Amino acid sequence: MARFARYAGLVGAILLTVAGYLGGALPDAPLGATPASIWRAPHGPATLTCWLIGTALLVGAWWSLRAGAPSSRWAYVTAGLWALPLLVAPPLGSRDVYSYACQGWTYAHGVDPYAVPVAAAGCPWLETVAPIWRDTPAPYGPVFVLLAAFAVGVGGGLTGTIVALRVIAVAGLLLAAYCLPGLARAAGVPTRRAAWLALAAPVVGVHLVAGAHNDAVMLGLLLCGLLVVVRRPGRPAALLLAGVLLGLAVTVKATAVVVAPFAALAAVHGRHTVRALLRDGGWLAGGLLAALLVTSALSGLGFGWVGGLTRSGDSEQWTSPPTAVGLVVDYAGALVGRDPQAVPVTRAVALVLLAVVLLVLWWRAWRELRAGPPGAPPRELRADDRDPSGVDRPAAGSARCRAALHGAGLALVATVVLAPVFHPWYATWPLALLALTSARTTWFALPVAVAAFLVLPDGTNLARFTKAPGALAMTVLLLFLLLRVRERVRRNGPERRPRS
Repeated sequence: MARFARYAGLVGAILLTVAGYLGGALPDAPLGATPASIWRAPHGPATLTCWLIGTALLVGAWWSLRAGAPSSRWAYVTAGLWALPLLVAPPLGSRDVYSYACQGWTYAHGVDPYAVPVAAAGCPWLETVAPIWRDTPAPYGPVFVLLAAFAVGVGGGLTGTIVALRVIAVAGLLLAAYCLPGLARAAGVPTRRAAWLALAAPVVGVHLVAGAHNDAVMLGLLLCGLLVVVRRPGRPAALLLAGVLLGLAVTVKATAVVVAPFAALAAVHGRHTVRALLRDGGWLAGGLLAALLVTSALSGLGFGWVGGLTRSGDSEQWTSPPTAVGLVVDYAGALVGRDPQAVPVTRAVALVLLAVVLLVLWWRAWRELRAGPPGAPPRELRADDRDPSGVDRPAAGSARCRAALHGAGLALVATVVLAPVFHPWYATWPLALLALTSARTTWFALPVAVAAFLVLPDGTNLARFTKAPGALAMTVLLLFLLLRVRERVRRNGPERRPRS
């Protein structure tokens, strides 16, 4: 089974690369394409066929081993094998890399990308950027703007810049891959399972490798910071370093900030008291704030990037649950001659709900850690942790690490679910942390598998063409899940009361 999965996934990656060259997000590809227009193009049928079969093979192979690869080495080798064809593919699934290039060009030519959109800045590659992002400020932090400008300086032209941006994304992914074994030992799970779920997922290869999304850099820095925390809790110098790494992740993509409060929980050495949290978490917070202040000052951009975040939700897609609910309300209003304009309202409510959910998740993790014994630092994986078949056995992980990492993973899930907009590569945010901490995998692996089918090779988002039925289906799914949760709470409620 494992051997078949390895080579089925490789064939899938090769077919996706072929689809990229036939009809991917090439610089001269027509913008505003639809599935019908792609099908009528000279290579349209071949493009869509290769994309569908390739995605199905890649998803099926990854899904078949979601309980864990035969060994950690096997998982790493297979994930690398699948990435090889995608390394030489044109940009796939999105045109965002062209936006990165123009934002880097803007900064490299002395213009503030947070104040001047790429269209007004005069980027020579403007025609490659998706129209919706031509007149919006950069929504990324100063560290990524500096990296994009570096790519422009190294690459020179558009092709060289895209190659440099892909190298930067792959470097971030390699950093994440390096950190996974240490985090797996800390969490007490087999590296073979965590590495397989986090690195071989189709959305990782397609969107982080071929698409060169900056989420790869964010994840690499995030996991590196968490690894330092779990290995050196209570050590001021180490926690300052970890805070700096987390701060750098935030200055690539602001989403990373939701992990910081949970990292502070893992930073506590010994018993979890308020005093210990303020002491050890304070070092972590100090490093994070220092990274934000120094990078904002050195770049000369200040905190203008915070304002750019407000424009990231300009597109309306049913793949975002709060947006889907707002669309359904608007459709219902239209039936009775009203225009409720509900999408901004449901998005605002979702952001308030997100703040509440994050507080609840952190409080639950805090209470769990205070109630349990002080977490012991995780031991290193010894030779006898590997059986003769090469299968990693989980080390005795720290309860502190597992609770904190799981809380961070759930915080990222809440951020993805309640965000105003969802793109398939957002599914990579919580993937690694859930792979490290969740006993069951289907609940998060299934949405990741579905996300792989949401965009075509040229970046055409299928959610744009299924807005009404998609919004209705998402709303029905939300109601179903809420009813299931309510039923479960009512069923478990009487069992818990006598124990309290």
